[in-house]
Amino acid sequence: MSTATSTKRIVIVEDHTAIREMLAEILRGDPAYKIVGESGEGHQACELCLELKPDLIVLDARLPGMSGVDILRRISKQLKSTRVMVFSAYETPSLVREMLEAGAHGFVEKTAGLGEFKKGIETISHGGSYFGPGVAALLRSVVANQSPASGLEALTDREREILKLVAESHSTKEIALKLAISVKTVDNHRTNLMRKLDLHDVASLTRYALEIGLIDHRTQP
Repeated sequence: MSTATSTKRIVIVEDHTAIREMLAEILRGDPAYKIVGESGEGHQACELCLELKPDLIVLDARLPGMSGVDILRRISKQLKSTRVMVFSAYETPSLVREMLEAGAHGFVEKTAGLGEFKKGIETISHGGSYFGPGVAALLRSVVANQSPASGLEALTDREREILKLVAESHSTKEIALKLAISVKTVDNHRTNLMRKLDLHDVASLTRYALEIGLIDHRTQP
């Protein structure tokens, strides 16, 4: 799979234990790679990556505790030389775009198979970019149609969560406490979701959340 003389240190971030162990087993079979860490929980994975400073991270998009996008946004600022390959079962236009904007160097869908996974690892670990066939087709379609993601699809999982809580009349402090994040972080997320939805007050956000079924009238005070 690789002819490099220097061993690449890898951290695998995947919440499904069987998949994580399978990927680790595959990589351990190649002397070009060394698994230095594994995690299935977002916050732990983020701290692990910052501590170990690996050459490459295999990152799932959806994780308990902290999403892959949020992990990537944090670590990319501090780990400038670390390469990141997203390996995910989800490949919506908005998710792919967010991952790339956050600093990912490639994205391989899990349905593409282990052959594509190996190609992605080799290419990205040596400085290139790589996209699985499904993701590549998705990107071509978006560009061809010139139709960037809009509405709810354009929001991150955290922004959807905050939209729901705002629409349910929770204050910024209550949301921060509930999600165990800072008030400033809540404000930043709310600003971003308002910009993406082009809605600029709580009433409009609440009406939108009702219209798309994110909340129902029973949740309203």
